[in-house]
Amino acid sequence: MDNSNSALLSVEKLKKFYNTRDKTGKKSVLRAVDGVSFNIKRGETLGIVGESGCGKTTLGRTILRLAEPNGGSIIYDGDDITRINMRPYRSRMQIIFQDPSGSLDPRTRIKDIVAEGLRVNRPEYSKVQRREIVSGLLESVGLTQDSAFRYPHEFSGGQQQRIGIARALAVEPEFIVCDEPVSALDVSFQAQIINLLKDMQDKRGLTYLFISHDLSVVRHISDRIGVMYLGKMVEFGRSDDVVLNPVHSYTKALLDAIPTPDPKIGRAKERKLFDESADFSIPVKGCRYCRLCANAADTCREKEPELKEVASGHLCACHRA
Repeated sequence: MDNSNSALLSVEKLKKFYNTRDKTGKKSVLRAVDGVSFNIKRGETLGIVGESGCGKTTLGRTILRLAEPNGGSIIYDGDDITRINMRPYRSRMQIIFQDPSGSLDPRTRIKDIVAEGLRVNRPEYSKVQRREIVSGLLESVGLTQDSAFRYPHEFSGGQQQRIGIARALAVEPEFIVCDEPVSALDVSFQAQIINLLKDMQDKRGLTYLFISHDLSVVRHISDRIGVMYLGKMVEFGRSDDVVLNPVHSYTKALLDAIPTPDPKIGRAKERKLFDESADFSIPVKGCRYCRLCANAADTCREKEPELKEVASGHLCACHRA
């Protein structure tokens, strides 16, 4: 995949493996992220979508070096940050976590939660300056001034996520990994948070890596979408291309899984996507999806497909594409 020089972030053949044990105690290696490549242009949103366990959260954490990569490279704004000390980049690269209540210290007031990054990364700021910045941030995410003196448990899930966004914005980052930021929220709060993220992006010129299992949410906010399955990128392209003209069978299955408001239409298109006894482990060779694919051929079981261009800017890892 072309990692353009104009990109803010370029990831090339990134790998993250974990040592695991099965029920019998036998050791094995989990290839959570296995040779993923892409780039993100400054000011755009790249959505990463896939089922739980596909490696998308590990991908985001590895890019931020919260998990150390086992291979590949991470280029940020022209600098190779794969092995260096990340301290100078922490204020430029931030993360919004999936569970807002779990990511906020329940014993700390909101003003101190939001100001924590300022104290570490902007030690030259006085208490008065930090207080003014925190006040402005809370207002920008739609919270009142008296929110600063309250505790996380006094807020709803949507309000807690707004606090998480304010905390991430406090150090004036350029790039934010949004790790399923709306999956724990009610639908009404989801729309509010998505709109807030888009508004902050427009005002501050932010670049997002937006991680979700919900293709409909990802399409709403993303310029481009990458679909992951068992640690691999299986489809990649412009948002409308991936959603309206999917090529990979797995992408089509994800789209079929999106709930339909009309129950008659939902029943008409309903089908069993996977056999209950299906094997979801990573195969030794061949395509990782071939055991679940209705169009699999002998080649699919022998040779692992690589991402190839099937249309302008639209890539797919499938021998039958």
